[in-house]
Amino acid sequence: MPKIALITSDPDFFQQAGRICKEQELQREIDLYLTHLAEAVHLAEKLQHEGVDVIIARGGLAMLILAAGINIPLVEVVITGQDLARIFLDAREITGLERPKAAFIAFDNMVADVEIVARITNVDLTIYRLQTNEDIPVMVDAVADRDHDVILGGTRTVTLARKRGLRATLLQSGPLSTKNAILEAKKIAQGRQIEKEESGKFKALIDFSLEGIISVDSDKRIQIINPAAQRLLNCSTRDLRGQPVSALLDLPEIDRCIKAGNEIRGHVMQLDNTWLSLNLGPIIVNQTPIGAFITFQEISRIQEAEATIRNEVLARKFQAKYNLADILGRSPQIVEAKRIAAEIARTDATTLIIGESGTGKELFAQGIHNLSDRRHGPFVAINCAALPPNLLESELFGYVEGAFTGATKKGKPGLFEMAHRGTLFLDEISEMDKYGQSRLLRVLQEKQIMRLGGEKNIPVDVRIIAACNRNLPQLIEAGQFRQDLYYRLKVLVLNLPQLQQRSGDVEFLAREFIRRYGQQYKRRIELNADAFTALARHPWPGNIRELMHFIERLTVTAGSRDVDAEIVSRLLENREYENLGAPLPIQAPRMQTTEDAAIVSALECNRYNIKKTASDLGMSRPTLYRKLRQYQIQIKKTF
Repeated sequence: MPKIALITSDPDFFQQAGRICKEQELQREIDLYLTHLAEAVHLAEKLQHEGVDVIIARGGLAMLILAAGINIPLVEVVITGQDLARIFLDAREITGLERPKAAFIAFDNMVADVEIVARITNVDLTIYRLQTNEDIPVMVDAVADRDHDVILGGTRTVTLARKRGLRATLLQSGPLSTKNAILEAKKIAQGRQIEKEESGKFKALIDFSLEGIISVDSDKRIQIINPAAQRLLNCSTRDLRGQPVSALLDLPEIDRCIKAGNEIRGHVMQLDNTWLSLNLGPIIVNQTPIGAFITFQEISRIQEAEATIRNEVLARKFQAKYNLADILGRSPQIVEAKRIAAEIARTDATTLIIGESGTGKELFAQGIHNLSDRRHGPFVAINCAALPPNLLESELFGYVEGAFTGATKKGKPGLFEMAHRGTLFLDEISEMDKYGQSRLLRVLQEKQIMRLGGEKNIPVDVRIIAACNRNLPQLIEAGQFRQDLYYRLKVLVLNLPQLQQRSGDVEFLAREFIRRYGQQYKRRIELNADAFTALARHPWPGNIRELMHFIERLTVTAGSRDVDAEIVSRLLENREYENLGAPLPIQAPRMQTTEDAAIVSALECNRYNIKKTASDLGMSRPTLYRKLRQYQIQIKKTF
């Protein structure tokens, strides 16, 4: 909650502020402090250390806090013309004179428009300006020896004047001024709270980054240095904040970054025995560079990350585990697909497998490989959507020593070389960028590759099997896929049927998955005829993968050995907790829906949660996002 402090030396003003806070129900947000004028600055400094967001003060006390340089926004309770008129009328009343001579002892922020109001109220006014708190007793003593009928001023001025036996009246702020100041302070405090939250997020981002981060101002002096940078450079924040960045790093390019606003990426430098990769970016405010950010990390860490990604992507990819006989199903559609795949396996031609997500494209690719003459060679698979274009290129074609920053000293063979005398399976080929497509086309034509940074061609003997779940002719018309590559890939084509097109396979596959997951989880369930009918009616946009995950979910969560259509329908429609125990109403047979309608239905059931929707549909999140773009389905924000 924002913290607001009101400081005053006037008991009457203190009570007035308390009444207003109570009226506005702000007692928990505003702390009121009654103090002596001499202690005000010390109190403000203490509040600064306690994290107060805004201070409210008035008159000379506000002037003193401002002059002390307290680093907290201060809202001043202004002296209005109405307040001045009131004190002048009081002066006439206590003196009984039509035109009294008044001495106004005040700081500069208290005397705005005072002379105009004095003329209007017929007061002969002399202003005595204060500079510091110590001036008040001196000024009161000086005014006491002069010909004045009354003294006007703040709390301390009036107190000292009355002790000397002088007539005096207190300048006070009206309730409206106080209320406005309190409401303004509340707005500022709320803004400060938002700033603190954003600053906290930014600090967490900087502090927990694995990259070293340094920010400098326009004079190239260090403003921020995060823990990673301190570790890499073996230094501390206390020693370097405000120091020239040249004390740490020799960066001749930083002038170009700050003065011209240019980004510098991939700058390499050696620091002692460590090689660093640095990026420099300008900090621009109102189109003017005011400083720069420097990010850097050890090149050895980049190499380790690259190796980790490579191992994760390529692990288990060099051997085909499945045969066509492992592909389950007895429908005429899947039997025909397996027959065509077997015929394809007897050739060495490039093959394009087309099918929706979850129809088993990689299983068929492995089955074709294991039935072909290349079955004793490697089966190398890569998902073209899993890697960014620059990394995908280096993975496919390899690179030579020194091809780019972070490249290993001995270079690295690409997947084409690794798949020599075997099969290279390119999954989601539609996601390959245009430059990668052109390089792949050349390999298909020339049967040779060139590593990144290399100068010689390397012959490769590789069979290409590509897979796609998107409409390639539409992508060609949209300019996203090369037409010549499409015809190079479309030598042999295998179209895989959707699960809903495979007559009787839903029940056949469901029984097999029930057996598998029953053994895995030591739970046995049995579906009656109506339950299998409910499964058959579902459109299964995620195909076999969706059915498999659904049976796994059913096995774990059914809660009963005997599963009927009610339980199946509740789980399919994500209604596990609705109408438990109620009889299933008689429903008319549901028409099979299109894939886009099934996706929309799943999104609505999961309140547009992408992760849950993808899981229910039995597809990955990248595949779901691609289908959302394909069918132009809009994601609605839900709260």
